[in-house]
Amino acid sequence: MTGPLTASPAGVNALSWGGVALTLLLVAVAIAVAARQRLGLTRELVTAAARAAIQLAAVGAVLGVLFRYAGVPGSLAWVAFMVAVAGQVAGRRGRGLPHARMAATVAVAAATATVLGALLGLGVLSAEPRVMVPIGGMLVSGAMQAASLALLRLRESATAARPAIEARLCLGLPAAAAFAPYRRGALRTALIPAVDATKVVGLISLPGAMTGLILAGTDPLTAIRYQIVVMYMLLAANTLAALVAAWLAERTLFDHAHRLRPLPAEGTSP
Repeated sequence: MTGPLTASPAGVNALSWGGVALTLLLVAVAIAVAARQRLGLTRELVTAAARAAIQLAAVGAVLGVLFRYAGVPGSLAWVAFMVAVAGQVAGRRGRGLPHARMAATVAVAAATATVLGALLGLGVLSAEPRVMVPIGGMLVSGAMQAASLALLRLRESATAARPAIEARLCLGLPAAAAFAPYRRGALRTALIPAVDATKVVGLISLPGAMTGLILAGTDPLTAIRYQIVVMYMLLAANTLAALVAAWLAERTLFDHAHRLRPLPAEGTSP
């Protein structure tokens, strides 16, 4: 009888679609709790679970074709598509900042291209679709989070600390110097998740890349080497994305006379 886990030709247990279907019971538990507690999230939980399954199945089918036929150019095109989507998502966090989505997109693109290019150029990773797409996805995801947090904090600082910023400008400080403490605060906030995750990696949980390799039957020490590369590349990508996003957003906050531009009220479109 075939159960949720079936043996692959290599002797590694592979998760079957039946096993995936059984995990719907876990989703049902979450839905039942939300309904019982009247959280108003029942419909959102159902929608989220359905969308996750559909989106991942569709992406899996696309990646199968991509890996088989598209080669390196197709892989780069897919990474570029992920960058474009991530830039739109991150840009929403900076809503109210001038050209926030453009700043986020450029930041994610610069971080992804720099780190992925370095990994390929140094020979750490091979230029194959099966490598470039998942690694690119990790980089884009991390850069998106960092850019989102940087823009969000910048937006809050430019609004809440306007009197203090304008006072520093009145004292003769240029825009960059007047805004420097708030830029540093935004960068610190953006990097905290990556720094904390790197500090406790392996102690609190086994990260996704390492867990996937171990489940696939890879020797733990080999999986650890891959995970170290992943953590280091994410640190670099997050730092670059936060820095570029903050720099670009800051430039749009001030005019040519070093005056802080007015920002729309919270919740309104720029």
